[in-house]
Order: sequence, then C-alpha cells, then structure tokens
Amino acid sequence: MDNKDAILLTKAKVLTKNGIKDTNLLIENGKISKFLEDLPVEFPGKIYDISSCYVVPSFVDMHVHLREPGFGYKETIKSGTMAAAAGGFTTVCPMPNVNPAPDTLDNLNVQLDIIKNSAIVNVIPFATITRGRDGKELVDYQSLSPYVAGFSDDGTGVQSEEIMKKAMEGIAPTGKLLSAHCEVESLVKGGYIHDGKYAKIHNHKGINSESEWKEVERDIKLSEETGCRLHICHISTKETVDLIREAKLKGLKVTCETGPHYLTFNDEDLQEHGRFKMNPPIRSKVDRDALRQGLIDGTIDVIATDHAPHSEEEKSKGLEKSAMGVVGLETAFSAVYTTMVASGLMSFERLVEVMSVRPRQLLGLPPMPYLEEGMTADLVILNLDEKYIVNPDNFKSLGKASPYSGLTLQGKIKMTIYNGNPVYNSL
Repeated sequence: MDNKDAILLTKAKVLTKNGIKDTNLLIENGKISKFLEDLPVEFPGKIYDISSCYVVPSFVDMHVHLREPGFGYKETIKSGTMAAAAGGFTTVCPMPNVNPAPDTLDNLNVQLDIIKNSAIVNVIPFATITRGRDGKELVDYQSLSPYVAGFSDDGTGVQSEEIMKKAMEGIAPTGKLLSAHCEVESLVKGGYIHDGKYAKIHNHKGINSESEWKEVERDIKLSEETGCRLHICHISTKETVDLIREAKLKGLKVTCETGPHYLTFNDEDLQEHGRFKMNPPIRSKVDRDALRQGLIDGTIDVIATDHAPHSEEEKSKGLEKSAMGVVGLETAFSAVYTTMVASGLMSFERLVEVMSVRPRQLLGLPPMPYLEEGMTADLVILNLDEKYIVNPDNFKSLGKASPYSGLTLQGKIKMTIYNGNPVYNSL
C-alpha cells in the first residue's frame, strides 16, 4: 500500500447492509476500498482514530438558498457549501430565487459557473417554474432539465391553477420534480407568524394554516391529473400531512419535506427576534406533533433545511419586520437527532433514511442505504453522544439567525468526506 492520499478510519462503527459493524475503513481513490479487521503495519496516508463514532452515508439537502448569483452579501456558493459540509451534507439543491433567475440556459449557466469555481460539495440547482418566478410565463423545461434537480418557484406559490396545470404538463415528460412552495397569497393577509396563541397574546398578525394546505390540496389534484412528480416544500400543518398521507395511499406521485425547526418548536416557543421568523411559520403543538408522526410513519419523505441566510441587519428587526428565513445546514442533523432520536421517538436508521437515502432516490442519485466496499466515499462521521451549545458565531454560513441559538443539542458532526476527500474536519 503506497497511496499517500489514502485515508484510514480506525475503530469505526460503520452502517453496513448487516447493520452497524465495528471495523476499520480504508478509503482510496475516492472510494471505500476495504473494511479491514486488522490494521496495516505501515500506512502512508492519513489515519483518523474515530473511536465511538458512527460512519454513515453523507446527507443530502433538497432545499437550500445559497444566494448567488445576486445576493452574495447574504451567502455565497463557497460559504454555503462550507456550511453544508460542516452539517454533514455532500449534495445540496439551491432554490432559484437568485438574480438572474435560472429561467433560461444562459441564466442558469451564470450560477453553474460559480458552482464549478467555488463549491466544495456537490450542488444541483433548481430552475424556475415560470420566468422570473412571476407565476405567468412557463420556462423551457426540456432544455433546462438535464442540468437541474427539478423546477420550483420557491418563495412564492404559483397562484394560477391554469398556469400550474400547464407547468405540470410540461414538466411531467422530463421526469423531474416540481418542487412546490404552497401558499395562497390572498389568505396570508399581511401575516408573518402562525395565527395561533403567540400571535393573539402579543398582537401579531397571523398566517392561517389554510394558506398552505389549500394550495397543497390543489396541487395534489393537478399532479393526479397530469402525472407530474410533485414534491411539496417545507410542510408545516397537520392538514398538509393528512392530505399527503391520503395522496400516498392513492398511489400518487406525491412526496414532501419538512424542516428540523418545525419538528422541534411550536408557536408558544416564539421570541421577539427575527431568528424565529420563517415562511411557512412555526405552527401549533398539534401541527408539530402531526409532523413528527408523519416523519415516523413515512408520510414525510425527507428532512430539508430551507437554509435561508440573511444579513444581520435584515434579521435584527423583530418578528414583524425581519426578513423571512433562518439558517439550518449546520444544526440540521443534531436538531433532528435530539428531537426525534435521542428522545426515543424515532430510530437512528430512519434519520439516515430521511436525510440521506430518500433524498438521493428522489433526485435520481445512487441511494446509498448503507456503506459497502467499492462505493463512492461520500461519508459523514458522527459522535452521537456528544452534546454542544449552538453558537451561531461559529457557523461557516454568513447567516447567523438560528432558532437553535443557545440551545444544547446532541449528536455532533466530526468529519464530512466527499469523493474521498475531507471537506470538513473537527476531529
């Protein structure tokens, strides 16, 4: 063995097809080369003793905002992918609310060039559903589809049922996802947090649940009519969970995601700070519990962060006037592990499924349900027992607004390996 770029992970707990295996893991030429029972006498590469740490397939986030091109003061492709690596993610899919919007090949290429030059993990962008995300003119789905994860106007819902149906008819033949931000704008009525207890007590304008689930209901119907693969973004209400569960029982091509913060918090946890403001909002205990159950029973397919960085100034104006959106890449795993697994609600294997396996399947990537010899070395090393206090000052992201700030979470990312190369290391 004379490969100086090889990596040896010793005393690892590796997720294999036969469960967790105590072994030593050799990585060479970007691949998992061997599981070694005995350590080599001499080894020219790097050795990492990861006693008590677990090694699983790296995570995939189907919904992030990396802000480039156009809004680099909020986040850049480089800083966003550094944050992704720090969170255990080796593939992320940025949403198209950038400038220029990726609604033509020329505009998409602006973004792809930045990705090529500065991303440290795999980045597969979404293109828009409509030109400029204005909900009116459809884009050329066939020309864009080879280069994108799917199509979304995230940040705004497509308000016209006629336009949405035509979009689904155009996207269906490509086989790509239509990732829908479901929000009936006429029902929002100036609201900016959930229309619940906190809003009433503190005299805030609330966003009702119907503004989400009514459009979910419409889009499920259109998906059934057109055969388009519908993926519903950042679900937050009990009614949405029920609608998706029903659609799946009917065998429709409907999938969905929720974010870690919707599983952890409810509207009674809100504080008068912009780090608790996002769209859709953190909702009631009933909604939170329905989301937890939906994740456990398979109704919810994936965890996606909706990582949405803003400048400190944009997030410092309280609940009413701060920009919508919080960061989430660097806390996602530990937030879900603490809320769902360490609490006993859900298995660790299910967490790996919703953060790694299922998103890969939906994006048409190799699913990697476990690690085996010969597989591409896209891995994350986890200390499941380590606890830490969330300090946004330590984030790689330019955005610092996190609802988890100051909280103690369990489960720490120790290293992220992408194509056999460490892209994050806190060992």
